[in-house]
Amino acid sequence: PQKTSFHRSQTLGYRNGFAFARLPTVAVGGERLYVNQLSQAELEDLANRRPMLTYGQAKQAPPPAFVPAHVAFDKKILKFDAYFQEDVPLSQAEPYRIHQVGIYYYLEDDSMTVIEPVVQNSGLQQGKLLKRHRVPKNDQGEHYHWKDLNRGMNITMYGRTYRIVNCDPFTQVFLESQGIELNPPEEMAFDPYTEMQRMPVHKYITPSDFDQQKQFLTYDKQVLCFYATWDDTGSMFGENRPYVIHYYLADGTLEVREVHKPNDGRDPFPVLIKRQRLPKTFVDNKNTFPRCVLEISDQEVLEWYTAKDFAVGKSTTLLGRTFFIYDCDEFTRNFYRDKFGITDFQPVEIKKQPPEEIPQVIPPYNGFGTLEDSLQNCFSLCPKPPRKDVIKMLENDHEVLRYQVALESPNPEDRKRRFILSYSLSDDMISIYEPPVRNSGIIGGKYLRKTRLAKPGSTTENATYYEPSDLTIGATIEVFGRRFVVTGADEHVLNYMESKAERFPAASLQSLREHFRPRQVDKEPA
Repeated sequence: PQKTSFHRSQTLGYRNGFAFARLPTVAVGGERLYVNQLSQAELEDLANRRPMLTYGQAKQAPPPAFVPAHVAFDKKILKFDAYFQEDVPLSQAEPYRIHQVGIYYYLEDDSMTVIEPVVQNSGLQQGKLLKRHRVPKNDQGEHYHWKDLNRGMNITMYGRTYRIVNCDPFTQVFLESQGIELNPPEEMAFDPYTEMQRMPVHKYITPSDFDQQKQFLTYDKQVLCFYATWDDTGSMFGENRPYVIHYYLADGTLEVREVHKPNDGRDPFPVLIKRQRLPKTFVDNKNTFPRCVLEISDQEVLEWYTAKDFAVGKSTTLLGRTFFIYDCDEFTRNFYRDKFGITDFQPVEIKKQPPEEIPQVIPPYNGFGTLEDSLQNCFSLCPKPPRKDVIKMLENDHEVLRYQVALESPNPEDRKRRFILSYSLSDDMISIYEPPVRNSGIIGGKYLRKTRLAKPGSTTENATYYEPSDLTIGATIEVFGRRFVVTGADEHVLNYMESKAERFPAASLQSLREHFRPRQVDKEPA
């Protein structure tokens, strides 16, 4: 009832023409407002925050970033050495077999793998025995964890029990850092059969007095060199081939090497007999020894080849081949001179026999193609066309001698047939053409294509062909069983033969002149 003013305080004001807001100082009813005063609790809080008021609120460190397991444990592997025992039921030499393996545990995904080191020529399937995955621990869906692994314990995976005997230093440090107490390491078990094979076999043979080590140290890198030949001329395509025989003094082995020459036509195989000990004399009761199957030992050989079995001028049989030694090098001469007292090292001169000349027999002509063309098949595998006389072809190009011939036949109809025989001077070929005659009943045209005609009685070895000198008036020509008689010729034949009268006999030229004399008389003016 004592309050008389109930209006709200003015909160809007103006200064320099600008409006601004201000906090009310009097409440409704005229009661004083303490809006700018702080409580005791707030004052105490401010008293404790003087550095914050001066320097501002302190920045807090960001929380650590999340690192996944596959990054934190990347390439961190626990390695345990273990072994397992495998039964061998059908063997008297080994009742069981020991396999040494390595168990690898990958911390990034809790997977495991089992790897057995590969042993060469063991005949066993080794390598990765268990691929990398999470190995189940029991039937309840649990898997093996690194807390389940320790030294001196058995672990069963898929029915196979592994005995863990040791681990690597990283695995030991990691497990100890995680609070796991490790068992003391155990010794790795070894396979009894493998250890038995490593033991040297006891031999009941009295050792020889011959010191092989002394021989090796004395004659190391000392080789006797002999030059020999192998005469293989008795076989088909055989020859006398040179070889080099090397005898190694260090171990009594020898080898035979081939000698290749440029363009000898042989593959470059350097060694004929590889370096080995070669037997000279076998034991009598070992004639049926299967040498192609088993290796030859000292029990089957009575004597081996040595340095005293080789000499210049003598033959030596090595593996069924007889080599004749005709010379040696200077070191070999000095060795035989000092060791055996041999001074005769006269080299033997090897005379090469000239190859036997095989006459070339030309088979008879088979009738296919021309004689010259078929003969080229006897000279080379890829026959070439026979050579032609180019000079003759250029000098007598388009030079053709034409004759008129008549067919000599018992048939009266064939006697009246007339033919034109053309002789080409460029290639000595003859062609026969029959002019067509109306109402004769005979079709004219080409009777014989251009070919070389052989004279009767000529053979394929010594073939003789018709020439222009044989084509005289009244001469008879035999063409593949048919006989033609020369009855005439054109004037070009007479002019050609007169221009080259030295090439033709006088009788041939005279017969043509007598044939053309009546024509010349008719042409003369009366």
